[in-house]
Amino acid sequence: MEIKARMPGQIVDIKVKTGDAVQVKSILGTVEAMKMAQPVPCPAAGTVKEILVNVGDKVKAGQVMFVVE
Repeated sequence: MEIKARMPGQIVDIKVKTGDAVQVKSILGTVEAMKMAQPVPCPAAGTVKEILVNVGDKVKAGQVMFVVE
């Protein structure tokens, strides 16, 4: 499952590592958009397979940030 950015912003925190087990609603990271911190929740339980962003990266709406299987 691909977790995508809901809106454009900047990655300010990543709370998981590749291989981490995550639960529904686990926070994967935080995107700052319009001067507000927006947590990125995981929609399903699984394992983090890929992290496609780094702290400081700018993301566009719809950009894939995490892959969870």
